Amino acid sequence: MSATTVKPTTTRPEDERLPIGSTIAYGLQHVLTMYGGIIAPPLVIGQAAGLKPDQIGVLIASCLFMGGVATLLQTLGVKFFGSQLPLVQGVSFAGVATMSAIVSQGGGLPAVFGSVIVASIIGLVIAPLFSQILRFFPPVVTGTVITTIGLTLLPVAANWVMGGNAKAPNYGSVANLGLAAVTFVIALVLSKVGSGTVSRLSILLAMVIGTVIALFTGQADFSKVGTGAIFALPTPFAFGPPTFNIASIISMFIVILVTLTETSADIIAVGEIVGTKVDRHRVANGLRADMISSAVAPVFGSFTQSAFAQNVGLVAITGIKSRFVVTAGGGILILLGLFPVVGRVVQAVPMPVLGGAGVILFATVAASGIRTLSAVSYKGNMNLIVVASSLGFGLLPVVSPNIYDKFPAWFITIFHSGISSAAIMAILLNVLFNHLKAGNAKDSSVFVAGTDRVLTTQEIRVLREGDRFENGKLIDSDGKEVPIEQDSAH
Repeated sequence: MSATTVKPTTTRPEDERLPIGSTIAYGLQHVLTMYGGIIAPPLVIGQAAGLKPDQIGVLIASCLFMGGVATLLQTLGVKFFGSQLPLVQGVSFAGVATMSAIVSQGGGLPAVFGSVIVASIIGLVIAPLFSQILRFFPPVVTGTVITTIGLTLLPVAANWVMGGNAKAPNYGSVANLGLAAVTFVIALVLSKVGSGTVSRLSILLAMVIGTVIALFTGQADFSKVGTGAIFALPTPFAFGPPTFNIASIISMFIVILVTLTETSADIIAVGEIVGTKVDRHRVANGLRADMISSAVAPVFGSFTQSAFAQNVGLVAITGIKSRFVVTAGGGILILLGLFPVVGRVVQAVPMPVLGGAGVILFATVAASGIRTLSAVSYKGNMNLIVVASSLGFGLLPVVSPNIYDKFPAWFITIFHSGISSAAIMAILLNVLFNHLKAGNAKDSSVFVAGTDRVLTTQEIRVLREGDRFENGKLIDSDGKEVPIEQDSAH
């Protein structure tokens, strides 16, 4: 009688497959979460280029289409391309200022597209080099970066809560904030209900209910949904063939470096949240997917592609780790790009509704980072100053967006992003204090000394067996309160 040996199969959390209905619903939730962010760059750049409303509509549709294609590549993956993680791709906001500057300097959209193509190809070549720095991303670094990602996104949510358009007369009105608050509360209430399915779909359901409420209060307008084409294929080089300018390419390459840094952080962050192994090969595959998508995007009228940090928060808050859910979201993005009428329906969702949900989502990213930092050891090392300095440096451009206005353009491009600022600082300080240990003295810093509680012998000598603290009072073993006198009285 022979025994058959069966090798155990290893199933990754991100490979879980859900029922088709749930997959589509959760995928739509991802799309709604990042929709405001993905349409913002083409709106800003299109306006800077002086495009007409219908041309800006084409630009938005192109960005939705390419975001979907890039998401499919990132989540499904082919050899050497795609991290196979639940990461939604879309137009990176990191390059908006640079691309607007290129447009305003007379190059127009063709110069933007040309610089994106060349810079992305260079980024594709150097992407594997970024995967070599994984050993410089321990929890003290990743936790700091994840926390910064969440805190950096909160101003975006605040802008949505106020209405999304600072020039609108109702921007910051009580009605807008009230609608956001209602959406926020609905999401919390639905998270509390006994049904696991409802709880996981709480963000999507809250946005749907919030939009219905907005219809009754006159804060949602679907009148323009029927205006325009129902179906339209993206046209290659619809805004003219690309042109190539050295200065524009150099500026855009700096943006690509920022994108590589941010995407590396997002890949590692979502890996932490999902609870799966992320090695240098997987990071390299994810970065290559980013860069090849960015290089192809200008052909169809789109810009640099990168992972959306807000969707990392959605993975954390829903607990849905399946990459195929995000794949479904990518398919929905492609449909939105092919059917402008569907995009107009989604675009009609009021910004305050998105903001109410965004507050929870983005704060969840920060909370995930704090959870990672809670597992870091702060005893006998300088980890606390690494975290403190990196968070402080990363939040400077968040709390004061004009802080670097007097600096050169290349410096602003890199450090205007709180995410890249925190990542760069955390990596450098981690290397300085935890890798280059020459000159380090144990407990040499007040930051180290402040991490442990210390009681003197004199302080504990007066305590007896059974003494305990309850609600700020010292209780002895018999249950009687022991009076505590101030030092001066004693």
